[in-house]
Amino acid sequence: MDLIKAGTKFDFVRLFKWAVVFSLSLIVIGLASLWYHGGLNYGVDFAGGTVVHVKFTQPTSIADIRQALEATDIGNITVQDFGQGGSEFLIRMPSSETGTEELSGRVQKGLVARFGEQAFEVRRVDTVGPKVGNDLRRKALLAVAFSTVMMGVYVAVRFEPRFGVGAAVALLHDVLITVGALSLMGMEFDLTVVAALLTVTGFSVNDTVVVCDRIRENMRKLRRESLADIINRSINETLSRTIITNGTAILVVIVLLFLGGDVIHTFAFALLVGFTFGTYSSIYVASPIALLWEKGGKRK
Repeated sequence: MDLIKAGTKFDFVRLFKWAVVFSLSLIVIGLASLWYHGGLNYGVDFAGGTVVHVKFTQPTSIADIRQALEATDIGNITVQDFGQGGSEFLIRMPSSETGTEELSGRVQKGLVARFGEQAFEVRRVDTVGPKVGNDLRRKALLAVAFSTVMMGVYVAVRFEPRFGVGAAVALLHDVLITVGALSLMGMEFDLTVVAALLTVTGFSVNDTVVVCDRIRENMRKLRRESLADIINRSINETLSRTIITNGTAILVVIVLLFLGGDVIHTFAFALLVGFTFGTYSSIYVASPIALLWEKGGKRK
């Protein structure tokens, strides 16, 4: 029942240099996208603003709602399908000097003029001030940075410092590529994305720990072999487990991406990118750093 039969000898180490070029290229593209767009596309959670949750009695198109709201003179309105068969929508508006009640009232008036008073109901109105949004943004970034560092420290203490550095760099690699992908797709960066990034760090380090544990075990048994050969052997021995475990998780995320609705679409997309490159980084980022660490020590 093994997906990958025992005794496979794929030469992963031979591709390490190409993997470095590939990873750096993706990171540079992501950073270039962030620079081009002037930073992340922060959602209401971080940028501040107002969200109005509206439910219609009949399926309605986003285009009709936008047309109805054009007469309200509220700039930069975003309408998002809430994933309920085209009957529930989130109307997002950026922060302004206008009060929350006035904004909500203008939205209701625009919808009433277009659809009628009995055609919809306002289920909730949420507002996040600019100062609160800035505070949430700062804490979210600190949470992602702190979790990345602590994961690296854990691996360093549990195994060796070189593996800890490799794990920390691999996690940073996964986060940067995921954020770059969100920027390229023009998706909002909000609290759900932060939750996805924290999930990615935990998921990625899990696979890294498995590979590092097998490397350490083989280093004790195969003392005459080079570290490059031991890394190759260890990755091959854990390859079946990696594909089965990570593959099933990725399949679930793909289902969420296509069937979960617009509300969790960004969350699922971030998980898909993070899980995919988390699997890749365990092999082609964390392990090469351990190998370079040893070569650097021999030169000294």
